[in-house]
Amino acid sequence: MDAKYWLVGALLVSGAGMAQAQAVHVTRADYERAASMLGDRTSPLVDDNVRASYWLDDDSLVFGKTTQGKTHWLRFDPRSGKSQPAFNQKALADAMNLAAAGKGRPADADKLMVLGVKREGAATVINLPSGNYRCSDAGCSAAPVASSGNEPGSASPDGTRAVFIRDWNLWLRDLASGKETQLTFDGKPDYGYATDNAGWQHDDRAVVVWSPDGHKIATFQQDQRKTSTMTLVGTNVGAPKVEQWKYPFAGDKDVTMIERVIIDLSAATPKLIRLQMQPDQHRSTCADDIVCGNGWEDVQWAKDGNSLAFVSSDRGHKWAQLRVADAATGKVRDVYRETVATQYQAAPALDSVNWRYLPESNEFIWFSQKSDWGHLYLHDLATGKEKRQITSGDWNVTQIAHLDPASRTLWLRGVGREAGRDPYFVHYYKVGIDNGSVQLLTPENANHAITASEDGKYFVDVHSTIDTAPVAVVRDGDGKQVAELANADLTRLKAAGWVAPASFTVKARDGKTDLYGQMFKPSNFDASKKYPIITYIYPGPQVGSVRSRSFVAAHGDHQALAELGFIVIAVDGMGTPLRSKSFQDAWYGNMADNTLPDQVAALKQLGERHPWIDTARAGMWGHSGGGNATAAAMFRYPDIYKVGIAESGNHDNLTYEDDWAERYHGLLDEKPDGGSNYSGQDNASQAKNLKGKLFLLHGLMDDNVPPQSTLQVVDALMKANKDFDLLLLPHAHHGYGMDSYYVMRRRWDYFVKNLLGAEPPREFELKPQF
Repeated sequence: MDAKYWLVGALLVSGAGMAQAQAVHVTRADYERAASMLGDRTSPLVDDNVRASYWLDDDSLVFGKTTQGKTHWLRFDPRSGKSQPAFNQKALADAMNLAAAGKGRPADADKLMVLGVKREGAATVINLPSGNYRCSDAGCSAAPVASSGNEPGSASPDGTRAVFIRDWNLWLRDLASGKETQLTFDGKPDYGYATDNAGWQHDDRAVVVWSPDGHKIATFQQDQRKTSTMTLVGTNVGAPKVEQWKYPFAGDKDVTMIERVIIDLSAATPKLIRLQMQPDQHRSTCADDIVCGNGWEDVQWAKDGNSLAFVSSDRGHKWAQLRVADAATGKVRDVYRETVATQYQAAPALDSVNWRYLPESNEFIWFSQKSDWGHLYLHDLATGKEKRQITSGDWNVTQIAHLDPASRTLWLRGVGREAGRDPYFVHYYKVGIDNGSVQLLTPENANHAITASEDGKYFVDVHSTIDTAPVAVVRDGDGKQVAELANADLTRLKAAGWVAPASFTVKARDGKTDLYGQMFKPSNFDASKKYPIITYIYPGPQVGSVRSRSFVAAHGDHQALAELGFIVIAVDGMGTPLRSKSFQDAWYGNMADNTLPDQVAALKQLGERHPWIDTARAGMWGHSGGGNATAAAMFRYPDIYKVGIAESGNHDNLTYEDDWAERYHGLLDEKPDGGSNYSGQDNASQAKNLKGKLFLLHGLMDDNVPPQSTLQVVDALMKANKDFDLLLLPHAHHGYGMDSYYVMRRRWDYFVKNLLGAEPPREFELKPQF
């Protein structure tokens, strides 16, 4: 494109309205170049890259190493330092194709997606998306499954049995014989056992925690008989198919409750013990489901299985109560409670818990942000009193990876401890429980992705930044490097035109606090031009806008969008995690904030810093919480953001599940005037302020954020006589699935036409590449 005409178009857009700038043209070749920057095109161009790793019980490591688009699965022995093929990939692919009997795409031995690996005697069991397969010297075959039922089960510690749900009751299945035993008998519709239903999360898996010896199970009977019902109507020929399930909304009088139980399997007849306590809120300290990233982590057994520790939370997450139950009698003892002004969580970023039950030493480890930073504290189990602070300082413990009671040592992930580095970089540490001595095990100034062995003796460390290639090494528990597994080569990626994004720092709304972001520029960037700027947003509070601080070949379609003539940025504003507690709580109780004052501040500073950024042509897009934030930006900052694309937004949190909003905004507080603390927080109430171009999208089968959330905004815009664009996806859920690439292309078109002032190529076909 000729620079002179590009500049004329830019001036027309910023000065005289976007509709006058249609003379500028974006070609099909531009779209093809943009498509070439998507992850399914760029990831195969990274060579010598470790894609996944799994530790086995013998401390050997199975890992996938990709080169020239082919993944080799290897087994590394840290004692000998040698690697060999982990299994016969061709034999495995042949077994997969035989089991599939011609259904779907044939399995490719060079592109196996392994989800897990374990050893069973001389055989290796590989978990794949299509199921489990067993490989030995004799070959590979589909692993046998119990023939008596196909309900998803929760396996016992020894892998011989599994618990599953049938007709609202719990059953036990022997995996070898298929024999089934009914464990509970009083389950009934919406009052069943082990039900995993948080409204947005609803499936058939059983939520249980097995005791270490496999003799007992901790679970609950879930009462959702008074919980609201969600209804979605399918789009099909003939009578519409209706989907309904229990979905508690923020502000509802009645929400889902759980009644905690233990099932003792040690006797000939299983025995159910109800814990002697009132029903608990369906809450966790780690997520807006009761299940964390590694299961029901808020429940922990003693090694002998005689007692059970768990944490109860109130509905608004204002307090967390550690309790201990006697597994034989069900008697419950309150041990320790922490109460906070905003909301308690057991890690600075939700997904895991950092408390640990240590009955053998009559102690427990508690995670708290009471110092404004997330740290670990050792407490007396009998009295609940604090014995000592284990970690301290202006940084956060993010996750306990391993605990060795014998040496009283912790291995953990943390952020923000190393001075002069990006405070979001994850590092790995060894910490003494009794002396608080902290040893850095990952010295490189980079983000470290850690995979620790079960016994903590070794860990895989893949370290990188967004602009430096990953290096994968194995280290021992003291941080000594044992071997280098791979050092990624970006030669082919760069030859294809890939350019790295850049990190930047700006000041927050207060003019003092540092904010960290990433910027994506076109590969043919020309500093003499003026580029429109697009902000990708996810406002939190449980996560931020920046997708990764490690190297990835594509951060969604950020670079692809930049290729079409934009500067694309993502900034983690105040109100997001992994900084101080006060940073995350910056707008607690005012979720309409959405980090937008920080996004505006960042936009202004970047415009002043870089003459090639045209802040008069600013756009924004986001999905889910980001869809909410985008519409809010268009309504609350209409003179700053000219084009917005709001995908599947939770535009009114009273039209969303109860736990998320009630954690970060508080319980519904109705006022004498008929309003509440949620009044004016919804986007529909602000829709009348729209000035720019707004594109709303939603899947009609969205079982996370109900589609009526977007339709409420549609209704308000119509009543305000505002022009807008709308795309409803008849079969899409919250993630767009098969529609994702179509939506992506429409997103590109919308920004090209309305922010760049150009005409996109008509109906460019964007498809995934496998």
